Amino acid sequence: MFGYVLPYRMELKVKDYERFKAYYCGLCHSIKSIYGNMPRISLNYDMTFLSILLDALIKEENDYNRIVCALHPTQKKIILKNSSALDYSAHINVALFYYKLVDDINDDKSLKAKFMSIMFVNSKKLFSKKYSTINEIINTELNDLTYKELNHTNYTLDEIAHPFGNLTGELMRKFPGEFINDSQVLRDNLYNLGYNLGKWIYLIDALDDLKEDMEKKKFNVFNNCLNDKTLSFPEFYHSILQRAEFSLLSYASQCYNSFMELNVTKNNEILDNILRLGLMDKLDSVIKKYEDNNSTDRRTFYE
Repeated sequence: MFGYVLPYRMELKVKDYERFKAYYCGLCHSIKSIYGNMPRISLNYDMTFLSILLDALIKEENDYNRIVCALHPTQKKIILKNSSALDYSAHINVALFYYKLVDDINDDKSLKAKFMSIMFVNSKKLFSKKYSTINEIINTELNDLTYKELNHTNYTLDEIAHPFGNLTGELMRKFPGEFINDSQVLRDNLYNLGYNLGKWIYLIDALDDLKEDMEKKKFNVFNNCLNDKTLSFPEFYHSILQRAEFSLLSYASQCYNSFMELNVTKNNEILDNILRLGLMDKLDSVIKKYEDNNSTDRRTFYE
């Protein structure tokens, strides 16, 4: 369910793309410094976006370093370091991954998830007490999501997507650091951005996995909530595509509107690119996976 929130590289300046990579690599090293090497496999772009957004709202000066990465030993990488936004995002990254593994074990009896969870046992012991409220939110909302998925006949598609939206919104709103001109209004705008982004991530993931989930008879919120006629994948996909697009475009638009209400002090070009173009580009790529002749460019949605 992670890795969908990315910049649209074709419209991003080189300096901004290099900064994005500095956050990505910085998040990786923050995970390593706090939790060790193995949890770095949980690294994802969505948490990179979180660190870029939060860092744009705090007073800390950026501290960069050039290092040699084990994965790329022939070249030095520029990374951001010593950032509270990165450390917070590192914790969220590892915690979400850990609880998702636990959920997979409980739901699917996944041997892969069970094996991987063993590597994260010590990481859980390192969860800082200052994040105990955050851990409780993650656990509560993921449990609620699982419950609603198992009892999907009692809920609408939007109601099932709510826990992940609420989770993402609360993770942004409850950042333990202080923002520039911190206020309840600012944190509520962050919640609204996160809430709609969380729903967008949940639905884009479901749309992306729809064919595979239907073939393997796994839960998919579109199929389980809307396919009351038990249509085959091609028939069902085309019957719900317009509705799925409308929901995803609406959530993306509300994310961008909330972003415009934030007074970011840096990273504006990267964040604008991700929320205005990157989400649309990802939607395009998911749809084009199923429709070779699709010609609609959703990156023009805000223009």
